[in-house]
Amino acid sequence: METLKYKIIKTEEQYQEYVSLLEELLVAEPENSVQEEIELLTLLIEKWDEEHNSFELADPIQLLHSLMAEHQLKNKDMVVILGVSKGLVSDILNYKKGLSKEIIRTLAKHFSLSQEAFNRPYKLKLPINAHLRNSSVMNTAKEIA
Repeated sequence: METLKYKIIKTEEQYQEYVSLLEELLVAEPENSVQEEIELLTLLIEKWDEEHNSFELADPIQLLHSLMAEHQLKNKDMVVILGVSKGLVSDILNYKKGLSKEIIRTLAKHFSLSQEAFNRPYKLKLPINAHLRNSSVMNTAKEIA
């Protein structure tokens, strides 16, 4: 009986091993002979991600902080990735300004996540916007009579 080359991922170590293998296969010129191996590893990794995804528990800014830590990115790296000022990056990371649609698109593309991961309500801490329930009206300064 032939043993399987890959099995369903059951541990974090196995997950990391499969991710590394997949990266190696993708960096090398992918040939048709390894295409099925790439597809299988992708499927196994995506299944693990779906089952162990804690993104839904984190608000978009917590998610961004954890992704930055995971990818060893600093605020100045986010300035380059997002193409915005360091002040705006700082305000976003400190809950003072919300994520614009363009920033959400850029983050989703850069981290290979769905836009929904970043497009959820969260509370801002800027005093002028503190009364707002979420960031959907992030930078509006409206006088209320």
